[in-house]
Amino acid sequence: MAPEEGDGHAVVVHLDTLLQHRGMTLAELSARVGVTNVNLSVLKNGRAKAIRFSTLTRICEVLECQPGDILTVRTDEDEESGI
Repeated sequence: MAPEEGDGHAVVVHLDTLLQHRGMTLAELSARVGVTNVNLSVLKNGRAKAIRFSTLTRICEVLECQPGDILTVRTDEDEESGI
């Protein structure tokens, strides 16, 4: 079973890495996706409790990626290796 933090999940958000690789700011992504900068910041920082599929779809379209590029599940091996 994957380790869980105090919030009850082991999902890791990689939005900051994707933005950096694409040379895009959170503000630019916000404008292109049509979601507030604050809401994307909450997602990026791993504090989001949920994400609408329509928002995830739009983020993937703008960043030209798949949902698995944005979200992964932390495993026991990740925890042991310090990831």
